[in-house]
Amino acid sequence: MDLQIDTDLFNKLQRLTQRSFLQRMTNESGVIAVNFTKDRFRFKNWIDKSVEKWESRKRPDRGLLLVRSGRLKRSIRKIAIGDYYVVVGTDVPYAQLHNEGGTVNKVAQVKAHTRKITIRQRKVSRKGKVSTKVIGSKVVNVRAHNRNINLTVPRRQFLGESELLMRRIELHITRELNKELQ
Repeated sequence: MDLQIDTDLFNKLQRLTQRSFLQRMTNESGVIAVNFTKDRFRFKNWIDKSVEKWESRKRPDRGLLLVRSGRLKRSIRKIAIGDYYVVVGTDVPYAQLHNEGGTVNKVAQVKAHTRKITIRQRKVSRKGKVSTKVIGSKVVNVRAHNRNINLTVPRRQFLGESELLMRRIELHITRELNKELQ
């Protein structure tokens, strides 16, 4: 009995074993992971097996969570890439504290500087309504001093292993593999 191999299928399989398909899939998997991580900032949650909403901030009028200048979100990228892996991360020093949560207890040295303060006059009407009126401003000198910082940061994960992310990557690779084999 003589087996005949379909030469077209054999050629497709040979193309798949070449490094170009593997490199492309690794690169595209990294892009999917970076986009997934940046989506955590937009949706304010972490998704592994289930959705974990980020704890809201105490002062909601202060803007988006974890986005003041946008530096942390912009810094997320593919850090290392190999034949069978891709590492997504950031080089921002405060990223780990926000991702894992924790406390900061340290002493900060404040340099001498000047500060402009606004002088306000407070009025209470007969009905008990309080109003303030700006009557002037002045510049004051602040001496150098040490400030104790005691800060607790809640966990707001945006980087890490996620079952949903792995499933997205797996589906993408399966789809691309099926395209190559057709």
